[in-house]
Amino acid sequence: MEVLLNDSTIARSSRVLLVTASPRSESHSVHLAETFLDAYCGALPEVTVDRLNTFTDLPAFGAHHVSAKMAVIARQPVPEDASRNWADVLAIADRVRAADTVVFAVPMWNGGIPWSLKLFIDVVTQPGVAFSFDPATGYTGLLGGRRAVVAYTSRVYAPGVPTPFGVDHQSTYFDWWLRYCGIDDVHELRLQPTFPGDDFDGEQARATVRARDLGLALAASTTAAHR
Repeated sequence: MEVLLNDSTIARSSRVLLVTASPRSESHSVHLAETFLDAYCGALPEVTVDRLNTFTDLPAFGAHHVSAKMAVIARQPVPEDASRNWADVLAIADRVRAADTVVFAVPMWNGGIPWSLKLFIDVVTQPGVAFSFDPATGYTGLLGGRRAVVAYTSRVYAPGVPTPFGVDHQSTYFDWWLRYCGIDDVHELRLQPTFPGDDFDGEQARATVRARDLGLALAASTTAAHR
């Protein structure tokens, strides 16, 4: 089986991929991501949006997938019994590579990211697709040239709170992964915490405004870059 690696010819002009890592349609992270998209796409009507739900749209990643990955790393042919599994992996990776902007809705689960988002990472992070490796220089990300917008939410944790209220293994890990893959143009949106407090409605309203303003600002910069 011939394996397509780091295909820079995939068209990705004016294409957004929305990756949703919450099973709840009413999720605060989804609301922020959708607010950003409404503003961004409203200013750039030519943009198309591809939506990927990490709970429903990903293949399982099992023994055949790992066998294929190890073969690619060793520069060997993908085993025939793993070819269909590898094709499923590349199909998801191609949805990322086809986008010039990737938007993530990321709630905090138990201090980190949802398991389904980790599955997305494990599916996409393949040799020749998301990274290359040189024994002398280490890893090089291959997904540069696109931007990421990440909507982070958490129920109790907020930046700066004492440790008994939570620790952030959510944005720290996810930001590292983006940059590991070569995505350095990263924009964060936050609503933390979402636990109802004295001014939660105000905090939510301000987060919504920030999401809308970021959508408009990035749309304007995209327009300027294509003049």
